[in-house]
Amino acid sequence: MSASAGVILDGKVAVVTGAGQGIGRGVALQLAQQGARVVVSDINAETAAETVSMVLQRGGEAVAIGCDIADSASLESLIDIVAARFGTLHILINNAYLGNMPGPLETKPVQDFARSLQGSFYAPLVAMQRAFPHMKAQGFGRIVNMCSLNGVNAHMYSADYNVSKEALRCLTRSAAREWAAHGITVNAICPGARTPAYERFAAASPDNAALLLRQNPMGRMGEPEQDIGSVIAFMCSEGGAYMTGNTVFLDGGSHINGVSWQPAVR
Repeated sequence: MSASAGVILDGKVAVVTGAGQGIGRGVALQLAQQGARVVVSDINAETAAETVSMVLQRGGEAVAIGCDIADSASLESLIDIVAARFGTLHILINNAYLGNMPGPLETKPVQDFARSLQGSFYAPLVAMQRAFPHMKAQGFGRIVNMCSLNGVNAHMYSADYNVSKEALRCLTRSAAREWAAHGITVNAICPGARTPAYERFAAASPDNAALLLRQNPMGRMGEPEQDIGSVIAFMCSEGGAYMTGNTVFLDGGSHINGVSWQPAVR
């Protein structure tokens, strides 16, 4: 996309993990809309290609580079490939995660916790550490970590996910504190959006999904691109330079009094 009035990310190189669908896709589309060259990273090559096609159809720039966040070496390779291809990296959106089935804490396998921590803590950590030298060298970096209201409010039957997302929030604040002097901002987002994952939850627990909407002050789930992506695009721009170490709730106000997340378990 060529530079034009109102484009706030012109010339920036952005990596979005888990960008083949849902929030990741919405963020990728919005970053590209604002002029960034976007690397769409996903384990699913087909959905990643779909996101790239959507960006290109709108006149933006995007390429797909596969990555498996279960493998730290794959993440290191992703960042290295991006830096070699584009010469640098300005924006890192850690959105991908590794999901598990919901279940009560007393029977949650330890392996579920290990898997969640790999996807939502160790994977972002590896990507951040690999991206840091490039961001430090140019005196500019924007890192956004996708966290969750599940962890903030300790929602039921997702203890492994909750723990990993709260660990990521702590990492976000630590990195923000240590890397601010290098012009690198690090923030967390707790989103509430209509994604394929949400649709699966709603199909399995329709009564709970309906209750969530009633408890949401705005009465709806957010749209990944407009409600989540547009805010992240601003955070990644020059205008977001003084914003770091924050947890931003993009959930229609659900965090104010909390919501009753209680998925069906077997």
